[in-house]
Amino acid sequence: MTPNSFRLTSLPWFNTRPGQWRYALRNAIAMCLALAIAYALQLDEPYWAMTSAAVVSFPTQGGVISKSLGRIAGSVLGAFAALFIAGHTLDDPWLFTWAMASWLAVCTLMASQFQYNVAYSFSLAGYTAAIIAFPLLNTVSTTELWDVAQSRVCEVIVGILCGGLMMMALPGTADGATLISTLTNLHQRLLEHAKLLWRQETTDEIRTAHERMISQILTTNLLRVQAFWSHYRFRHQNPRINYLLHQYLRAISVTSGIRRLLINWPNAPAYLWPAIEQLLAQLGNPQADALHIARSLARLKPPEHADYRHRALWFRLSHYCQLLQNCRRELLQLTLPAGHPVKTVPRTPALARHTDWLESVWAALRTFCVISVTSAWSIGSQWDEGGAALTLAAICCVLYATTPTALFSLTLLLRTLLLLSLFSFAVKFGLMVQITQLWQFLLFLFPLLLTMQLIKQQQPRFAGLWGQLIVFMGSFIAVTNPPVYNFADFLNQNLAKILGVGVAWVAFSVLRPGSDNLKSRRHIRALRRAFIDQLSRRPARTQSMFESLVYHLVSQLNSSKDETSRRWLLRWGVVLLNCSHVVWQLRSWGTPGDPLTQVRDVALHLVQGVMTERGVHHHSLDNALATLKTLTTTLERHHREDARNLASHIWMLYCSLSQLQLAPVLPAIEQNT
Repeated sequence: MTPNSFRLTSLPWFNTRPGQWRYALRNAIAMCLALAIAYALQLDEPYWAMTSAAVVSFPTQGGVISKSLGRIAGSVLGAFAALFIAGHTLDDPWLFTWAMASWLAVCTLMASQFQYNVAYSFSLAGYTAAIIAFPLLNTVSTTELWDVAQSRVCEVIVGILCGGLMMMALPGTADGATLISTLTNLHQRLLEHAKLLWRQETTDEIRTAHERMISQILTTNLLRVQAFWSHYRFRHQNPRINYLLHQYLRAISVTSGIRRLLINWPNAPAYLWPAIEQLLAQLGNPQADALHIARSLARLKPPEHADYRHRALWFRLSHYCQLLQNCRRELLQLTLPAGHPVKTVPRTPALARHTDWLESVWAALRTFCVISVTSAWSIGSQWDEGGAALTLAAICCVLYATTPTALFSLTLLLRTLLLLSLFSFAVKFGLMVQITQLWQFLLFLFPLLLTMQLIKQQQPRFAGLWGQLIVFMGSFIAVTNPPVYNFADFLNQNLAKILGVGVAWVAFSVLRPGSDNLKSRRHIRALRRAFIDQLSRRPARTQSMFESLVYHLVSQLNSSKDETSRRWLLRWGVVLLNCSHVVWQLRSWGTPGDPLTQVRDVALHLVQGVMTERGVHHHSLDNALATLKTLTTTLERHHREDARNLASHIWMLYCSLSQLQLAPVLPAIEQNT
């Protein structure tokens, strides 16, 4: 500890920016207000309103709105499920156990299949039913079921309304401004990424930069969802933003394809590199118009009888410039004032809607087993607080089902609950027993919450711990109406909550989520299947849908510690995506009846025998590459300009397929099938 630790400026209240003060004040007031209103309405457990206000605390308006809507929908659905299941099965504890376990497993499965608000709603539907129904496990009375259900829903709604009210009083960051700023920065990052990839040397920084760019674009998709709920203007512009994100992904793919062409052209003219740098500088200049960019691009234009490799590079660079200029135009359309006429954009599919069914089913099975085993133990022991253990176990299984580091999150939650047990004992039996009015307790609670919110923002390394302390503090202090001070019940409840999380921790240790190595293999097989579909005459996925699939599967292992698995998945994704782009370009090349289209069809047919779901047929690949090289050199000597252009497109396909030679060799039996 240094002397600086005792300075006033090092304390959280004196080392805070205005935005952090606004966020902390908004959330602390919302939580205290929710507790006071729920207490005044004489709800039996008003601390759930305080917890609900803490959960929907987001720094942006769109985040609060979207999460609030998801929480209301999930809470209502979970309450109806609890009423239906408990109302029909509570007389038979085992039937009740299996029905609740099945419902929680279904909610886990559905939450794994969706994203954002829909996934959150299904998670809430699962553990809201657990919060309502499990406390009644060791009873046969259903008379209080309706009262408990409506109280939980009312408490949730009170917390959400208080959070929304404080967001209006102390508004947070504007989602629209954040989204526009992020999209503009992405545009500049694309140019920096191209400058890095088109260097003559190869470094490890290239691979990590590619992963970061993919992750940033898919993260921007979350900002798009939040902006959708924050303002009608962005709801109206939602198709344009989605289209722009697809264009950014396409630009990353074209950047990688150009790099592949440069690597396969070792004796390229020296003047290309300065001309490419000048072109990128013009694309990054906000004042440069289409004419200036065209002039810079013209310096790279190949002569009439230039090498087919030069033509291929020219076509790719022209496509890249068109993409970047199109992205710039769409950004300008987004910044136009309301009421200004805007152009329509092509319809594009939503990003990142691809899920791992095997992992989802495994997570649902884990949830079913945990609830069944914990319920059996609770029924057999007749422990009054078994419902609290079941509730925490259900929350953990549903929330952390798709978390990449579930064991780390559960370990952090166990630490949080242990700290809260000690803290709540001191507060409940040291302070609360001595006060008689709620406002007296709020005088202590408000500065405490304010300080915790400030520390959470100022210590990003421990933000997860402080966030969990804030969210779970209400259920441990347990402000009820009327207040109850029973040490035995307090000890049993805290012990049950810790045991519930412990059971979930054991379950995630035994029924482990799939390793990153297995996930990488499954994702690679999914990419191969999708690529084989891309080679068919009528692909089930469009080019944009295949791009979305590739980048989403690659991004799922971005945070993996298994570098080998992450690297191989990225390699497969980039190579197959480059091949897919060239295949789509070849499909659209030429006119019907032209004899050169037969040569194009031959090139496309060669690719179809190269890939299987289990890997690459290297014998077929070698034959295909040799034939493509022969076609390229033959077409290069043709007298027609179209033939030489076709030679450049076939050369693009050759460069993309040549990367598949690095793939592992299949066994001899599979090579011959």
